[in-house]
Amino acid sequence: MKVPFVYPKKYDVIVVGAGHAGVEAALVAARMGCDTLLLTTNLDTIAQMSCNPAIGGLAKGHLVREIDALGGEMGVNTDLTGIQFRMLNTKKGPAVRAPRAQCDKKAYQFRMKAVVERQDKLDVKQALIESLRVSDGYVTGVITKTDVIFQGTAVVVTTGTFLRGLIHIGSSRISAGRSAEPSAESLSGNLRDLGFEIGRLKTGTPPRVNRKSIDFSKVDIQHGDRTPSFFSHRTPRLFHVEQIPCYVTYTSDGTKEAIRSNLHLSAMYSGQISGVGPRYCPSIEDKIVKFPEKERHQIFLEPEGRETEEFYVNGASTSMPEEVQLEIVRSIIGLETAELMRPAYAIEYDYALPHQLHTSLETKLVKNLFFAGQINGTSGYEEAAAQGMVAGINAALGVRGKRQLILTRADSYIGVLIDDLVTKGADEPYRMFTSRAEYRLQLRQDNADLRLMPIARELGLVDDARWGEFTDKRTAIDREIERLKTIFIDGTSCADRLRRPEVHYSDIPAADLTLPKDVQEQVEIRLKYEGYISRDLEQIQKLKKLEEKKLPASMDYSKIAALSFESRQRLQRFRPDSIGQASRLAGVTPADIAVLLVWLKKSAA
Repeated sequence: MKVPFVYPKKYDVIVVGAGHAGVEAALVAARMGCDTLLLTTNLDTIAQMSCNPAIGGLAKGHLVREIDALGGEMGVNTDLTGIQFRMLNTKKGPAVRAPRAQCDKKAYQFRMKAVVERQDKLDVKQALIESLRVSDGYVTGVITKTDVIFQGTAVVVTTGTFLRGLIHIGSSRISAGRSAEPSAESLSGNLRDLGFEIGRLKTGTPPRVNRKSIDFSKVDIQHGDRTPSFFSHRTPRLFHVEQIPCYVTYTSDGTKEAIRSNLHLSAMYSGQISGVGPRYCPSIEDKIVKFPEKERHQIFLEPEGRETEEFYVNGASTSMPEEVQLEIVRSIIGLETAELMRPAYAIEYDYALPHQLHTSLETKLVKNLFFAGQINGTSGYEEAAAQGMVAGINAALGVRGKRQLILTRADSYIGVLIDDLVTKGADEPYRMFTSRAEYRLQLRQDNADLRLMPIARELGLVDDARWGEFTDKRTAIDREIERLKTIFIDGTSCADRLRRPEVHYSDIPAADLTLPKDVQEQVEIRLKYEGYISRDLEQIQKLKKLEEKKLPASMDYSKIAALSFESRQRLQRFRPDSIGQASRLAGVTPADIAVLLVWLKKSAA
């Protein structure tokens, strides 16, 4: 039997997987001063955009702005490799407006690869991980398929769809983490052996077609915004982007016929797939079956980059055989002679049920072990990167013996995401929506820096120049609001005038139009929604008090007879960190919370 080779360098933090969660985790840990190792099965696919090469969108754009405010890389990488930028929901209120960008798929990947490889204190190596090394309840490193042991104080696992990944195209099955890449077959079993509860999920991707085979005369053009809304505060304001249009088209009666007559060949409808798929991103089969009354479905044709002819057929995800895929694609208006370049596929993969995590993303079973991304049951690049940031930050803080960072529902969408995972679980791929945030007027994409950059500064993730710009902006906003309160016209202050729905900052006679646009925007929003924001802040203070009441990790809820039976079961399984978390568990009633508060008071006496 071969004796494992122990790599001579011991790391503070080891990150397994170099997708969107992994790169953020590795970068932030290294930037916080930790000797960090990033391990990936393929160095050529670091930060690969396996599905649509787009970043942001409704609620997801909020996450990217928050990642940027915390010092992450996704926002600036998107800005510098984007090919189309749009601000969504501009006719609606500020809470639901969201930036979205179509990226050049390869440029995004290559730039992020360069950033990772050039980062100080970060080593990048190609290796397939077989198992974790755990001793006395603490993770101590990982072992590769080639019997190399890498030692680390903390480990962040970000395996995406690679845990026993299985691709389905009709009746064909291929073991893979994504197209043309091998799956990780052993690590999932290792996690089970360690005591983790493992589930199975499914996601999918649509076909890609050749630009030359699209009839653009039959589809509607969709241009980007004249002035791009960048994600990152680090992107130079004068950075110029030559934008590329996207296109909108629709399915036809032929699409319905092609799907209905071949439904038995779909891997999803034949019973071949056991994993649960994303409800909010259904396959084209699902759309036809579940919405039979709908005459047509919208399809977006989106370029994959500047130097490729590939177009992403957004809205046509499927697990049909390739010959049926061709029939379906050619039934879509404008794609009658389309040529497939890559077939669509569905993919099943294992994940660890996220109630097994603390809100720091450290696992409850193994100390110094963190999970981030699709291993926690989420879908989407943005959700993954957000978790990677938190896991990487907390792994670094843990190594240094410092208190971990806990983001709450009241201070960020990232906090909402993580709290939802640990209190509600994920029995289907989790996707972020603005409706999930009860304080969404407070958690806007436009004020992510004001909410989170002070935290990043404390963590050492914001340099002096950027911090100076931030404090100047914050001071300018406060000063302008106070100034408008002191200027009266016809007996009404300019601040009160700005509170009227139809009035904008530029409409006010006393407006200082020399102020930066983002300062003007913040002044208008804060004054216009001041009453609502104040009411939210009162609720946030109440929530904070409940979050501060911590529950012992060793607490045996089965012995608290005054709790309802269902509550005892839920609390014993989820083991919430605080009274606040416990109050958000399904089946835990206000009466049960009152019992827990009394129990805590007695225990402290």
